[in-house]
Amino acid sequence: MTITYLKKASKTPSTDDDKTRQNVQEILKDLEKRREQGILEISKKFDKYEGEVIVSKEKVEEAGKKIDQKTKDDIQFAYERIKKFAEHQLKHLNNDFEIEVSKGLIAGQRLIPIDTVGCYIPGGRYAHISSAIMGITPAKVAGVKTIIAASPPKDKNGANPGIIYAANLCGADVILNLGGVAAIASLTFGCFKNPPVDFLVGAGNQYVAEAKRLLFGKVGIDLFAGPTEIAIIADKKADKEIVAADIVGQAEHGYNSPGWLITTDKSVADYAMKRIPELIKKLPDGSRDSAEPAWRDFGEVVLCDTNEEMATISDKYAPEHLEVHAENLDWWLKRLKNYGSLFLGEETTVAYGDKCSGPNHILPTKGAGRYTGGLYVGKFIKCLTFQKMNRESTKTIGATTSRLARAEGMEAHARTADIRIKKYKL
Repeated sequence: MTITYLKKASKTPSTDDDKTRQNVQEILKDLEKRREQGILEISKKFDKYEGEVIVSKEKVEEAGKKIDQKTKDDIQFAYERIKKFAEHQLKHLNNDFEIEVSKGLIAGQRLIPIDTVGCYIPGGRYAHISSAIMGITPAKVAGVKTIIAASPPKDKNGANPGIIYAANLCGADVILNLGGVAAIASLTFGCFKNPPVDFLVGAGNQYVAEAKRLLFGKVGIDLFAGPTEIAIIADKKADKEIVAADIVGQAEHGYNSPGWLITTDKSVADYAMKRIPELIKKLPDGSRDSAEPAWRDFGEVVLCDTNEEMATISDKYAPEHLEVHAENLDWWLKRLKNYGSLFLGEETTVAYGDKCSGPNHILPTKGAGRYTGGLYVGKFIKCLTFQKMNRESTKTIGATTSRLARAEGMEAHARTADIRIKKYKL
């Protein structure tokens, strides 16, 4: 096995974690004490916003008037596909059931939607309209009772009109003009007369991600998210220009967004390393400012001998987004097992999944694809178990429980079985 790193990253997505964690921890402690007052101060300081926190019905209507019809049509297009995919996922979840595990012992499960969900919608550098659709739609399909969305103010008028329009279309019950740690704190602690949420979803910058991580336990979260990632597996048949363009496309997300190329063809590798910086230079200022350090500090190019080596490396990375530009796509679909979402063939770029194709774009990063998938309708549903027994079942269940409890040294547990055996004269 010969695996060669033609370009190795000088940093990892976890490089700044310790500093971020300390800053966010201090902010959350303050906001938990001062609640609304502290949140308003942070919003004023970081977003230069002093307007209404809760978006009124009038403002929702205004937002719709500020958007051109073509954008509305595109939002509707994306919403219909994300909704259709979520509905299909829901149909394929296990249903409620009961089963007689042994004589007199009935056990089962109930699938119950989470009651209240908070959806964070990024809106700082870019207006992530699609994130509103991705976060809110599957929650609505799952049957969540109350959905509270939050997005940072774009200007003195509040959040981006496209985000407000999309959030309302997809079924948000409340929309907040709040961003960053302040938004996560408000959703978790139940500020501005809203109930505390039970579950938090949505992508965001490292401060949002860290706030969610620190609050996990007090509130459920979709996943531990880091910077956006892309890996591309490419063989000699790959279109070199498309490969380079797709890596640049994801590098645009932020200065710490990794892009990894894994290939068996050195000409593909050489072309990408030369072409990617050229494509980045042609981007507009904001996108270029993100993509340049992302590729410089976090980009990698790995040269392998075989498809199996490429698959092994890819599974080790467990990338958030994984594109395959290679022959025998069915083989790759069956072989690859660690990723957030898989894009098979050059016709299927990550950007399609980011915006409107159907599967969710809120996905695991930093190797979490080894043990979890991305956001989907099932994340909003609790699988609750129950059991009920008749007295006859205590003959076996009670006696076994008593013996096992004593083997473990848990006498009080054993006696809860003993008292029933005695009462039922078994």
